[in-house]
Amino acid sequence: MALPALLMFTAFGIIPLLGVLFLSFTTWDGIGDIHFTGLDSWKAELSDPGLTHSLWVTFEIMIISWLVQTPLSILLGVFLAASTKKYRGFLAVLYFIPLLLSSAAISITFKSLLDPNFGLGAGFGVDWLKQDWLGDPTLAMGVLIFVVSWQYIPFHSLIYQGAVRQIPTSLYEASQIDGAGKVRQFFSITLPQIKFTIITSSTLMVVGSLTFFDLIYVLTGGGPGDSTRALALEMYQKGFMANLMGPASAIAVILVLVGLLLAQLLRRLGGRGDESMMEGV
Repeated sequence: MALPALLMFTAFGIIPLLGVLFLSFTTWDGIGDIHFTGLDSWKAELSDPGLTHSLWVTFEIMIISWLVQTPLSILLGVFLAASTKKYRGFLAVLYFIPLLLSSAAISITFKSLLDPNFGLGAGFGVDWLKQDWLGDPTLAMGVLIFVVSWQYIPFHSLIYQGAVRQIPTSLYEASQIDGAGKVRQFFSITLPQIKFTIITSSTLMVVGSLTFFDLIYVLTGGGPGDSTRALALEMYQKGFMANLMGPASAIAVILVLVGLLLAQLLRRLGGRGDESMMEGV
């Protein structure tokens, strides 16, 4: 039964990854002959200050977006789980809409809305909206985090909604008898019971942030300067703009390794047990 999935994963996951690993030890412009050059691409890339900067930007986006998305997603998920069945389905569909839109379309929309000359600020005469949002490094990073959060918070909210609805109601009933209020129930029951859901959601956020490309490319292009040039964008610029497929492949391998290490770290933070503290009971 698992064989078809294994074949698909091998064909579209393992084999391409091995191909990229091979290309990282070569020199290739994407058109001509491929020449094996050993560790030259790796040495050039690891000694490039641009790699360190792009890695730092990637971690900055990852950490800040996680700090923004996680608490808001949990609160929205708890709100959805507590809402009546009549409105729960409607809200779930409404919150899912941003995920149906492409990142490129979302980036173009926000870029137009924040334009200081023709956007919302100029249209409604709101002075503080007329700032050069994408021309200032700090503001550009803030806009990027906002757009990422706007697109993906609904998805994680639905994950938390399902987790909260699986918590046995007897726990809340017992806590009410003991005099616990809503806030105490949230911190003493809800959060501990969705611990493993938080780990899963965080893994998706962290690993997903490593692959942000189209959103950054369309929204800021890595600018202003190189203030939002994440590792995925660095890989694209090296491979398809500078025609340096060897260094670009090395960056791709680094992305995979970083993703695997972070996923393993989050898994260890979640504990080694297979049971999830009555989650799903």
